[in-house]
Amino acid sequence: MTALQQQGQAAKAASYLLSTAGTAKKNAALESIARALEARGREILAANEQDLAAARAAGIRPAMLDRLTLDGGRIAGVVAGVRQVAALPDPIGRVDKMETRPNGLIIGRRRVPLGVVAIIYEARPNVTVDAAALCLKSGNVCILRGGREAFRTNQALVSALREALGAADLPEDCISLVQDAGRETARELMHLNGYVDVLIPRGGAGLIRAVAEEASVPVIRTGEGVCHIYVDSEADLDMGAEILYNAKCSRPSVCNAVECLLVHEDVAEAFLAKVVPLLDQCRVELRCDEAALAVLGSRGVPAAEEDWDAEYGDYILAVRTVKDPEEAIAFINAHGTGHSEAIITRNYFKAQRFLDAVDAAAVYVNASTRFTDGGEFGLGAEIGISTQKMHARGPMGLEELTSCKYVIYGEGQVR
Repeated sequence: MTALQQQGQAAKAASYLLSTAGTAKKNAALESIARALEARGREILAANEQDLAAARAAGIRPAMLDRLTLDGGRIAGVVAGVRQVAALPDPIGRVDKMETRPNGLIIGRRRVPLGVVAIIYEARPNVTVDAAALCLKSGNVCILRGGREAFRTNQALVSALREALGAADLPEDCISLVQDAGRETARELMHLNGYVDVLIPRGGAGLIRAVAEEASVPVIRTGEGVCHIYVDSEADLDMGAEILYNAKCSRPSVCNAVECLLVHEDVAEAFLAKVVPLLDQCRVELRCDEAALAVLGSRGVPAAEEDWDAEYGDYILAVRTVKDPEEAIAFINAHGTGHSEAIITRNYFKAQRFLDAVDAAAVYVNASTRFTDGGEFGLGAEIGISTQKMHARGPMGLEELTSCKYVIYGEGQVR
């Protein structure tokens, strides 16, 4: 038996205990985790600084360094997120429906944990705590496999989490970290049948595709974020400029950042004149179609065909002009990843058409795509943003980490 199989076996055993632990015990464990993170903050930051130094030496781009970085404020935010999850209603044991059949059987549907949830993710150490907290509250055991860039940070975080579980009288194996960040171990995790009930990859498009194609355990795809903002001919251009700037520049490395601007040809010149000075503050590279390039001149560069499908995760924006909302909708449905899409318009009917026709997990009218987030949606945190339609779609919180079982009460009925 390999080390990872032993880890899976321990996780499966812990899942039977956690699934019946009860809300009070799980909430006590979450509070224990929050206190442990506060108490070991310096140790976690020291580990993170080692990871950052190694990442800088390896030439990792600034946007990815931002995803890797922890500081006092971010740790405080993570701790607050743990306590928010503790305060949320527990979905486990909730009965969705109960009915009496003509034969007298009483049949109910009850929410239950998924079991053992494995998560493969890249250089975002906050995911370590968010995923662990959500899994714990929803009665799931988690096996975490972070990227090599954050390995020391994740070790420090998981050490604190496991210590907190022990203090709360829950098995430490409710949360575990894969101790080898190599690709072979990731592949083994994808095939840990019999131990892993569901695998959730969280990262760039390449990671998501690789896991979906390779894994033999069930997979929930999350995080592929080729997001668009369409600026309509009837848009408030000043508002649109502020929204686009926020969606591109507030955190370009995250999956809900906008990657492509679609602008109606009638307002392209006026809108670009307003938004480019904002984008200049972050030196955003603009990759443009011919019409947009004619407006921007040397400020833009010609787009290649692959730019219309690119998830840059950086200060790069594709820019394309369209003749009407229908062309924008068709383009988004052809090139988007089903994550988050937005229209800027003052026309109610165009907005409703966009909401109805665009195929995505989150569709916005006059707001930034950056709001697609578990915390912003009132879920406390998220384990990922599902871009598929089976089992879950959009930010995945506690509810999305459950399944159901049918419970049936009888009085001797036979068939």
